[in-house]
Amino acid sequence: MNKAADDAGDGSELIFADIARDIAATGYSILPNALPAALLDQLSKHVQTMSGADFKKAGIGRESAQHLNQLIRGDEICWINGDHEAGAAWLGWLESLQVFLNRRLFLGLFSSESHYAHYGPGDFYKKHSDAFKGEANRVLSMVLYLNNEWQSEDGGELVIYTGYEAQTPLAVSPSFGTIVVFLSEDFPHEVLPTRRDRFSIATWFRASSASAPR
Repeated sequence: MNKAADDAGDGSELIFADIARDIAATGYSILPNALPAALLDQLSKHVQTMSGADFKKAGIGRESAQHLNQLIRGDEICWINGDHEAGAAWLGWLESLQVFLNRRLFLGLFSSESHYAHYGPGDFYKKHSDAFKGEANRVLSMVLYLNNEWQSEDGGELVIYTGYEAQTPLAVSPSFGTIVVFLSEDFPHEVLPTRRDRFSIATWFRASSASAPR
């Protein structure tokens, strides 16, 4: 593994094993307080020092078809490229997770992409899918939440649609340190309106083709 997560003593391999177990069983994993404390603290401190100029309004669609539509989503994003120490540490952790999941689940993951996301009061993201069957190479979606002392009245829940024909809503509070991972093609989801500033990291793991073994 990159960064030798199994030797670092930070519990990462146990987290990776929990994610793999859940993905194999249900297709999604929700783990409160999951990230190693040092990495979580590093990311949290960094996002709190970022300025508004670091973020840009998020669009919908991909590549040449991408455009802004604030009736569908209102968040702002900043891509993580490893220029900052916290971002580099996060990307290294993701690489270790990718290696573990490929060994355990044979997913054929070969890369990932991540961005910080900021939802201001009133912002939301309507129900959508991260990938459509046979049309994209996003295999796994993951969200890490960086919100201290989040209360139920703050809103901003992630709602994942599970069950038969993805009709059963499952709400997840964006509480500090919670990680959510799910198969990108299988789970439509949305972000409910938030009542305070809400920060997270969104990540997608890609395979070399849409037909990667599952």
